[in-house]
Amino acid sequence: MSNSSSDRIVGALREWVTSAPAGAQLPSTRSLVAQFAASPVTVQKALQTLIVQGVIESRPGVGTFARAIRAARPNDYGWQTAALGSPQHRIPPVSTALRTTPNDVIALHSGYPDKELLPERLVRAAFTRTARGEATVSRPPTAGMPELQSWFATELGTVTATGLTPPAASDVVILPGSQSGLSTLFRTLVGAGRPLLIESPTYWGAILAAAQVGVRLIPIPAGPHGPDPDEVDRAFAQTGARAFYAQPNFANPTGGQWSANLAEQVLDIVRERGAFLIEDDWAHDFGITNESAPVAARDDNGHVVYLRSLTKSVSPSVRVAGLIARGPARDRILADTQAQAMYVSQALQAVALDVVTQPAWRTHLRSLRGQLAARRDLLIEAVREHAPTAHLEAVPRGGLNLWLRLADDTDLTQLARDCEAQGVTIAAGDDWFPAEPPGRYLRLNYSGPNPGAFPDAARVIGRAIATAQVERRDI
Repeated sequence: MSNSSSDRIVGALREWVTSAPAGAQLPSTRSLVAQFAASPVTVQKALQTLIVQGVIESRPGVGTFARAIRAARPNDYGWQTAALGSPQHRIPPVSTALRTTPNDVIALHSGYPDKELLPERLVRAAFTRTARGEATVSRPPTAGMPELQSWFATELGTVTATGLTPPAASDVVILPGSQSGLSTLFRTLVGAGRPLLIESPTYWGAILAAAQVGVRLIPIPAGPHGPDPDEVDRAFAQTGARAFYAQPNFANPTGGQWSANLAEQVLDIVRERGAFLIEDDWAHDFGITNESAPVAARDDNGHVVYLRSLTKSVSPSVRVAGLIARGPARDRILADTQAQAMYVSQALQAVALDVVTQPAWRTHLRSLRGQLAARRDLLIEAVREHAPTAHLEAVPRGGLNLWLRLADDTDLTQLARDCEAQGVTIAAGDDWFPAEPPGRYLRLNYSGPNPGAFPDAARVIGRAIATAQVERRDI
């Protein structure tokens, strides 16, 4: 039976429990099967849902009974205000990109690719194989499974410039996703109250991690081709910063990619300043017309600390990332990760390793490139036709997003509200700026579900923008 049948039974039984006295026994499973014309499996699923929700309780060998409904009463949490005191650092609210939406909404806000773009068959098979092995009951080494460390090191080593020493497996630390890695890096390489150079706009999760650690952010303007190296050097000189966080390949949200010349210029500045470049290669597997070209492949003196996650390209359920650092920095990073999480689930590491070492993984990535290109181009065409005042500065050569500039007097909050009222969820661009935004932007994700609805979504966005412009003229 379908999920809707189970939901129908849940609703009916919940209504029955509401009017029944506490402790009343529910009809037997056989009776419910007959009453709702459903299979025993569907009835059991509905009962299990109500048990989890605390509506009913099962007494083995006796039956299923309605639980007593406690009257809701207000709670007094006021004492916590004094106990907690004022927060040391204001934490930004969770970004719109993490919102979940109903299935009938056209979702252009998410930061994750749709299930159709994931190697689902490989992931399911990997979980099955892992479940039969020792990984499900074993604790891995603190730095990670040696085989997975070797894979991350080899991936970067194959593109390391000639004449440089490629990273070793021992330089790799396995993390439970890149978000925890950012917190670790900001804590160990920068420290609370210290300055960190950061591209603007940039990944909202990096802004969040910096706020949690208490790092002082120094925004460096970055367009579709990256930052101005003179601005980077000037910021290092003025602030005494010892680290620069950047996404040189397919930056979130702009999709921008550094040229080889810019990468070398920034690396020279970092070397001269005795500083670190924290390179977040989040979209390594999402190249479209270009491949990711890690800056870390140009350095073997430990100036570049390299972070690459598999969560978005393998599965949101496989939160595994690799961090490559050399020298004492790696030791500090490992010590911090031990204090935070001790180790990453060996089962998840085994699944990740299984997926990326299958021959079909490379086949999947080649197919993914074409699918992302088609989705990107479809959304660009739809926006240009139906929302022509939303300006796209550059077509992204990789990544998952379009970054659109709107009129400076656009009310983004109202625009997002108007679009959502018509069934389209968008992400206002303010979340991606570490300081006051210099303009009004939208980030639209082209890797979400139902790309066939992109033209409809663009029409909604275009109408909402046009309505806002008319209202501004009338004021």
